[in-house]
Amino acid sequence: MSSHILGIDLGGTKIEGALLHRDNIQTPLCRTRVPTEGTRGYKHILHQVVTLCRSIEDQTGQPLPRKIGMGTPGITTPRTGLLKNSNTQCLNGMPLKQDLEDLLGVEFVMANDANCFALAEATYGDAKNFETVFGVILGTGVGGGLVVNGRVLNGCHGVAGEWGQLTMPGDPGEATPVSPHGAAGTIEAYIAGPALEAYYAGRAGTRVSLREVAERAAAGTDEHAVATIDRLTSRFARAISLIIHVFDPHAIVLGGGVGNIDALYTAETREKIAQCVFGGEFTAEIVRPKLGDSAGVFGAAMLAAD
Repeated sequence: MSSHILGIDLGGTKIEGALLHRDNIQTPLCRTRVPTEGTRGYKHILHQVVTLCRSIEDQTGQPLPRKIGMGTPGITTPRTGLLKNSNTQCLNGMPLKQDLEDLLGVEFVMANDANCFALAEATYGDAKNFETVFGVILGTGVGGGLVVNGRVLNGCHGVAGEWGQLTMPGDPGEATPVSPHGAAGTIEAYIAGPALEAYYAGRAGTRVSLREVAERAAAGTDEHAVATIDRLTSRFARAISLIIHVFDPHAIVLGGGVGNIDALYTAETREKIAQCVFGGEFTAEIVRPKLGDSAGVFGAAMLAAD
């Protein structure tokens, strides 16, 4: 078994790789990145991954490990081996895993980028030492990953943790929002960053960044901002209760830009969650991410650590 593990985080704008020592995974021996350039097509992305791997070999003098972990946008369907649900459209329907294995002559272990985030935070972040962890991505979209006893739970169809696609009933008299995927009334359609900015714009008549909305709400200077953040915390409470009723995680770690909003961590929000949970009790930890932009690539490397 190699003493090194390699993780690759395939993002929409960049592809990052890190070679790590098994006994000191948080201190990369090499960490580098190349642009994704997805507009140039699927074969170009394959080329960029190969370029990244060869660069890591050149920089470290180490051959590629026999197994590489990769976090991807979207998921690899277990039955077909094809990628789906990726925002990088040229990846959808393509055998990314098989093609990379053919090009590089090593095995690839792939998981959704949210799963990699969850795995890293459950192992090295403030969600460590919990038996079950739900890693949440709240950003331009809504996703998540489930970790049980230090292992990612992918599920039969590879979609375990994709809570953003669950639906919730709307409020009386309110038009049901539609997500970028075209689904009406999903969690993503309510509490993704663009959805919240659109809600504020609909009330205030002007569009500002969600960060500014949060600042205005915290200052109490803008009733529309206060209403928008209240919508976030109320809808988040209802949404996370769906996960609690099925998975009941011991810890919940919030990543993504929306996850930076302080209102999500308050006692008021915890009470809203408790009101939505069967039995009226909520004692699980809600924690902030600790690893920052390292979580994706560290989690990807951990996929190959077995």
